[in-house]
Amino acid sequence: MTARRLLGVGDLDTDALDSVLELAQRPVAALGRPLEGQGVALVFEKPSNRTRQSMEIAVHQLGGHPVYTRGDEVGLDTREPVEDVARIMSGYHAMLCARVFQHQTVERLASSASVPVVNMLSDRSHPLQALADVLTMTQRLGRLRGRIVAWIGDYNNVARSLAEACVMSGAHVRVASPAGYGPDGSEVTRVASFGSGSFEAVGRPEEAVVGAHAVHTDTWVSMGQEAERERRRAAFAGFQVTADLMALASPGCGFYHCMPAYRGLEVSAEVMDGPASCAIVQGHNRLHASRGLLAYLMGVRP
Repeated sequence: MTARRLLGVGDLDTDALDSVLELAQRPVAALGRPLEGQGVALVFEKPSNRTRQSMEIAVHQLGGHPVYTRGDEVGLDTREPVEDVARIMSGYHAMLCARVFQHQTVERLASSASVPVVNMLSDRSHPLQALADVLTMTQRLGRLRGRIVAWIGDYNNVARSLAEACVMSGAHVRVASPAGYGPDGSEVTRVASFGSGSFEAVGRPEEAVVGAHAVHTDTWVSMGQEAERERRRAAFAGFQVTADLMALASPGCGFYHCMPAYRGLEVSAEVMDGPASCAIVQGHNRLHASRGLLAYLMGVRP
């Protein structure tokens, strides 16, 4: 770990990532109660299902008390500056976690807080989802070194964090996005530097999926992009994950979706609800991955 925080996957090194994933698979009792008698702030500018549920339970399982706070209650930069919120909450809590619109907000929280800060989602990164994704693939495939991981659709915050974690784990990542929605050359170079794996952008879903061991996608229209709905749906036509597309992948390939999923858009119902779908297990692993991370940040080691 390069810092006592997780704003993006890059705050972990390979050893730290392996340790978090190992802790995530341990029984709750084996982790002890590193948060005993302490609070953890959970600040949500954006609503959530999986993130809130998994983080609250993870904090509780480690002996702590989660304090859920809506963004309008805190009023980041409206009621008071982000920096003041960070300093005040550092006096109450063992850790500060935030789900925000702008990545700069979690960076400012981390620069002023005296306790670890966790990014529960920003417009740039979703490291908690990446931890759960890698955990789920590892459970199904074993080590990811040499495996092919395909991403179909928008190269968004989820895709970026997933690609970083997979390259760090030694996987070969292929991203297929419509023109204007994929990574540019500098981003490909940046992600490829994360580890021994590789990262490439391709033009068509079929190119990304052929021979893949895992196929991932996400909604075409994320929170905050509602005004772009119709334009995005038109741009992403032909990028739906279907049974025909999955047939090009390696035998036994799993399908992954961070959810919520929109059947008939980014994925067909046949795939989302079929035997290859790992989405529900992936969602459940948000709890285990979060618990492993929190324990690691509190000093627990495998």
